[in-house]
Amino acid sequence: MTTRRLTATLGVLLMAALAPTGPASAAAAAPACAGHEARTHAPSQYLYSSIGDFDTEVKPLVDRPDIAGVQLVVPWKALEPQKDQYDFSAVEEALTYLQARHKKLFVQVQDRFFSAAVRIPDYLLTDPVYDGGAAPTTNENGLGPGEQGAVAAQWNPEVRRRFQSLLQALADRFDGRLEGVNLPETATQVDLDKDRSGYTDESYFRAELDNMAFGAKAFKRTQFVQYVNFWPGEWNNDHGYMERTFEFAKAHGVGLGGPDVLPNRPAQMENSYPFFERYRGQLPLVAMAVQEPDFEYTNPATGKPYTKEEFVDFGGRRLGADVMFWATSAPWLHRPGS
Repeated sequence: MTTRRLTATLGVLLMAALAPTGPASAAAAAPACAGHEARTHAPSQYLYSSIGDFDTEVKPLVDRPDIAGVQLVVPWKALEPQKDQYDFSAVEEALTYLQARHKKLFVQVQDRFFSAAVRIPDYLLTDPVYDGGAAPTTNENGLGPGEQGAVAAQWNPEVRRRFQSLLQALADRFDGRLEGVNLPETATQVDLDKDRSGYTDESYFRAELDNMAFGAKAFKRTQFVQYVNFWPGEWNNDHGYMERTFEFAKAHGVGLGGPDVLPNRPAQMENSYPFFERYRGQLPLVAMAVQEPDFEYTNPATGKPYTKEEFVDFGGRRLGADVMFWATSAPWLHRPGS
């Protein structure tokens, strides 16, 4: 599976298409809280890659002096092929390769996919205690319906216990050796007509916060980060999920980030972006990704695709990013002389 299909934003294109096209909300347009000035340094630039693309897509680019490291996206099943039997060899190999080049490594632990639940450990899908282990997702987007996907049923306490066991095993092995560990975006679209796991928006929200707290406790020297972009069942913080997420992260020392940098897009400006502005300087780390779909958007002011400089300016100055993860297909990475 390609990096894009592992990490592209669940539902973002649909949300952007359905969002109002007029000016961003007043809350989104408001400046950051007084006392938190705009950042004065550029974010560190990282590549991101799936484990299958590391050799072909990362290695040719990682020695660039403007690249600080790599974010490696690893499916849950690749890390735990059988119950309580962990395989961290891909992470170890990538870390060894990068450390020899004085580069850093983030690991994104992937528990949701744009395909059937084949990348979630088999035992979760077959043992009745896990209620199926995953929920089907619809994966609708602005380009039309996608294939059926899946998200691990974190709202099931037994599934979440297994996921947290994985996080603890990662911490036992890599705490202090990895620069960061992050969980994927909060956006998801569970197909309620086919779900048998007992999903609700509220149970999902509470489960994700529980994983945030656990990760921050397990990783004492490696920064723990949660991607947050949209919450199912919420728009413009109308359930308080987004605000509670940022307050929770601040209180528990969890970094936050997101899977897309889309300057001033109405959908994002009515969900996570205003909170990144409001909490700038109050979180231990902000990490934003610029993924493949982001390069398809055009700047309405210029009519041209967003440039690297525009992405960095918005991600750093507006959203307060300390780190930016770039798809290896980013045009600036392949310009002659760049």
